[in-house]
Amino acid sequence: MPASASKSLRVAVLADSDTRWKWGALTANRIAPAESDIRLDGYLLRGRATPTARQLQEVGVSADSLREVTGVEFLRTLREAEYDIVVLALVGGAVQAMLHGLGHAWQERAKRPVVVTGYVGVVYEKLADGLLLRHGADLVLANSRQDAERFTAVYEGVGADASSVTEVALPFLGGDSYEKHDPYTVVFAAQPSVPESRKDRTYLLERLVKHARLHPDREVLLKLRSKPGEHTTHIEEQPYQKLAQRLDLPANFRLVYGHMGEVLDRTDLLVTVSSTAALESLHRRIPTVLLTDLGVRESLGNHHFVGSGCLASWDQLDAGHKPLPDEEWVARQGVAAGGTSRTESGGGSYETAFDAARTRIAELLDKGELPSLAPYYTPVTAPGYLPGILARHHLAPDGSPLPGAPAADTEPGPVRQIVRRAARGAYRHGVQRVAPVIRRMGEL
Repeated sequence: MPASASKSLRVAVLADSDTRWKWGALTANRIAPAESDIRLDGYLLRGRATPTARQLQEVGVSADSLREVTGVEFLRTLREAEYDIVVLALVGGAVQAMLHGLGHAWQERAKRPVVVTGYVGVVYEKLADGLLLRHGADLVLANSRQDAERFTAVYEGVGADASSVTEVALPFLGGDSYEKHDPYTVVFAAQPSVPESRKDRTYLLERLVKHARLHPDREVLLKLRSKPGEHTTHIEEQPYQKLAQRLDLPANFRLVYGHMGEVLDRTDLLVTVSSTAALESLHRRIPTVLLTDLGVRESLGNHHFVGSGCLASWDQLDAGHKPLPDEEWVARQGVAAGGTSRTESGGGSYETAFDAARTRIAELLDKGELPSLAPYYTPVTAPGYLPGILARHHLAPDGSPLPGAPAADTEPGPVRQIVRRAARGAYRHGVQRVAPVIRRMGEL
């Protein structure tokens, strides 16, 4: 019986942060062929952003199994394990390393799984670099029609096969359409690295607090991604929690954690610099603002929202401004509430956004034998770039494990676990405490 017609489907998701685990696991369920009985095995890539137990609980995505691995451990597991689909929810360099590593691991196998990758949110920087590092997967998922067009143009522009580009949508959109709440609730969705400087982050925090004071009848929430010491997809050197300790906070101002969807359930106005939470909010038709206070700049990512009708400043919000999103722009981003059209030209609702990916995967599964993975980057096309990327993941230029790579057949002992936790804690302390001090000293 072909795999696509079977009720059982084995899926492996490799993720390197809490947000990518959420994207990868939800994507796996969205793209599985209809009526599949999925067994989902999660693998968390060991590194600076490996999610904590609290972060995993907050994400709220379950798996049949979940364990932490190194890249080489994952490859050794995949060499023998029988999976139908592998989802690589990783930063671009790690995706490229796994593609070459999997290619080497599967070179003796007659059949291999379908390999899928993509982006966890808005793609506003390093478009060509990130895309070419993801090239070689069977499906490179684009979260909107706009992204699909951009991805295809990049691949075709360098002479790479663009047939892997598949339009879908963000897998975590959903929830009820917006209705007003009492009290009126303003939520600022913080980001770990945007903006980056202490000065800019303090400014945004002070403006949020000022808004709470100007509107005592409103509830003002600062939605945080992680607690001090935890890392997400990006490094956070200046946590808002620590900055807030120095301020006199009004009674209607609170710091909150938790699942973004649950926070949006009580949101009347979502404010952010460029967080993907803005797309979740727009999908529900919640009034949404991308701040212009620090400029509209590529480094901030809010340039992605030019044309959205949602760009505004704190001065405008303090004065009562209500954003009105541009429907055509919203449609091109793959977001829509209530099953309305996602695109003027492409048609289809959010419920059908993953149909093309499901069809493509079913076709590949039915083929049985698939050609070897063929990334654009090889020792021939990128001899000065690729070896360094692979070496960071303990892989040789041909994708084989380098001598001395971590073993996969033993669990770390108590001493190794303690040392690992201590090293990770020291790294996070260095990022959030030592590095900012050194940077400030350098500016004197």
